[in-house]
Amino acid sequence: MEVYIGGNLQHVISRVELSCKEAGRSADDVRLVAVSKTKPLSFIKEAYANGQRIFGENYAQELEDKAKDIGESDIQWHFIGGLQSNKAAKLVKNVLPYGKLVVETVASEKVANKLDNAMTNFDGTVLDVFVQVNTSGEETKSGVNLDESVTLCKHIVDNCKRLKLKGVMTIGAPGDEDCLNCLVKCRQLVADAICVNPIDIELSMGMSGDFENAIAKGSTNVRVGSTIFGQRDYSK
Repeated sequence: MEVYIGGNLQHVISRVELSCKEAGRSADDVRLVAVSKTKPLSFIKEAYANGQRIFGENYAQELEDKAKDIGESDIQWHFIGGLQSNKAAKLVKNVLPYGKLVVETVASEKVANKLDNAMTNFDGTVLDVFVQVNTSGEETKSGVNLDESVTLCKHIVDNCKRLKLKGVMTIGAPGDEDCLNCLVKCRQLVADAICVNPIDIELSMGMSGDFENAIAKGSTNVRVGSTIFGQRDYSK
């Protein structure tokens, strides 16, 4: 089935802009992450040709390969899959030479420390990170709980000087407002703990099925894949 990526992308952008308008927010406050996991390079290149510069990937090796093969330095790659501590340094080493890297799924001090240490090879460069929060309580979902999120965020701010804590992220249960509300609560707890304005803590929440509601609740990062690139075929 042919996928009209350019048209799909523009439709999603229009929906983001409308959602921002209805929420009384500027569209500039919301970042659209086009989730391209398992999709071929040609799909990313077509989205790039239509102005998209921010892409999300779930698998470390796939992201490393795509960043190198595409080689566009103005692309911002968001890693949104589970990250093992033994793969953190390799991810940084193999992506940063080809574009910007943002890691949205930091879920332990060990991973944070590994990323921080890896950045010593990139003098003066700071790595933007999000702490992943398990807002649904599902055992199959990665992330820390609310209390742990505060502790981990404080650890990053206090001890990982080559990392910049951008915000908190969740992969909640589809359509579950409680997950969105939980992340909003988490932002306030983190902001209080590290003594910043909550507005300075970004919220990465909302996917193809609920990104408009997420924007209404304050999301600054929406991760949209199938609505842009079509359904994924995991059999390949």
